Amino acid sequence: MMDYGSVLMSLLQSGLGNLAAYLAAHVLLCLLPAFFIAGGLAALVPKEAVTRLMGRRAHMYVAYPVAALSGSVLAVCSCTVVPLFAGIYRRGGGLGPAITFLFFAPAANILAISYTGVAIGMDLAIARILLSLVFGIGIGMIMALIYSRQEDVRNAGESEAFGGANKVPARIWIFMLLLVTLLLFGTFKIGVLTDTYGQINLPIAGIERFQSLLNQVVPFDASKGEEGLTVQGVMLMALLGLIGLTAWFGLDKVYEGFNRCTWACLGLIVLTLVIAATRMVPQAGGLQVQFTGRVFAVALSLAGVGYMARTRFEDSEVQNWLWEAWRLVKQIFPLLVVGVFAVGVIRPLIRPEWIEYVAGSNTLLGGLAGVLFGVFMYFPTLVEVPIAKMFLGLGMHRGPLLAYLMADPELSLQSILMLGAIIGRRRAVVYAAWVGLFSLFAGWLYGLWVDGTSVLVIAALLMGFLGLLAGGLWLAHRRMGREVASATVPTR
Repeated sequence: MMDYGSVLMSLLQSGLGNLAAYLAAHVLLCLLPAFFIAGGLAALVPKEAVTRLMGRRAHMYVAYPVAALSGSVLAVCSCTVVPLFAGIYRRGGGLGPAITFLFFAPAANILAISYTGVAIGMDLAIARILLSLVFGIGIGMIMALIYSRQEDVRNAGESEAFGGANKVPARIWIFMLLLVTLLLFGTFKIGVLTDTYGQINLPIAGIERFQSLLNQVVPFDASKGEEGLTVQGVMLMALLGLIGLTAWFGLDKVYEGFNRCTWACLGLIVLTLVIAATRMVPQAGGLQVQFTGRVFAVALSLAGVGYMARTRFEDSEVQNWLWEAWRLVKQIFPLLVVGVFAVGVIRPLIRPEWIEYVAGSNTLLGGLAGVLFGVFMYFPTLVEVPIAKMFLGLGMHRGPLLAYLMADPELSLQSILMLGAIIGRRRAVVYAAWVGLFSLFAGWLYGLWVDGTSVLVIAALLMGFLGLLAGGLWLAHRRMGREVASATVPTR
């Protein structure tokens, strides 16, 4: 007879373990810089500069390519990209281009494409970037069309003429570039950043036994993309808790001025990012701390950010920047925690063998399995590639595999919850449905090519699908317009 208490405890342990592993590593070098970038977009970049390139009045031939190009340089996951999306959207970016950025950045950034090509094959990498470009722009246009009436209301008071205010001062460009560089240095996995250039040994007794205890408390399997909890992770979680505590008293009303908690919070953030960039190895004699190139790169970026904030900006500008970043943290981070915990609970219930069984051939059912696996089995950015390689070795067809590769970086329970807090739950669900549909169709088309179907036939299917979709949306939009027009006709 099944011991439900034991099963429930196991699921709870999995949820807490997943949350601990996430907070101990991934959230720091990726998500923290992302919040500060989003805060900079909201507080420092003139709204007119965003609307000029990606606003609703910007030409579609400019707005959507700019959105895709902006996303292509950021190695971010479905969670990290949400605060960046929020910064663009709230600063005046049109819903369509902002959605394109939201889709393209996790799915087809340069690092993800390069890694896919090296690990699995250039054919899959090329299919991933081409289909992501087509479908990312397509989903953006669809969302803009569906919600055009609401966007009209949102932008009702926006000025037609932007004048000289649409130019971003050089100091803001440099400042934002330094923040983006900090994000890239924290995520890129290249030799100059991952190589070790020095190390020290801290004689901490019992550190190896402590790591063994952590492995028992939070079991993990690296082959499945599970990160586990390390001694370094425990240190980072403690620092993260202190950051939250000091931020509550130091950033919640920072627009009124700096206080001791403000400076303590900023100092803890710097310390945390530098420690997160090191590599720590528990040993019998103590803790070995390795100084990788990432440590120096992150420290240099932080020094640049601090110098610019101190010398090139007024105190009020820095206060607005910090407050906007903190506001996004309060709005998004709790939902992220809930989502990560839920994923950890669900993960043990889904067996990879099931995915292999239904996704061994290029069928819509197999593609759907790949999409659903990508949604519920969330992994940190780029980890989807080795997981995909594992499934390929288990016999998964390359078509469903591409569907998984497109859905996994895009959708996760936590990202959908976070997105709902920004654009509304209904819009978030609609976006998730379109991403799932397009990922499924992309994987099926690529699978047809793998199975030897003519490129002309595949192109015809793609154009037919897009044509039917465009026609249906046009008719729906026209009907909505008539309903709105009839509703505004005065009655006698």
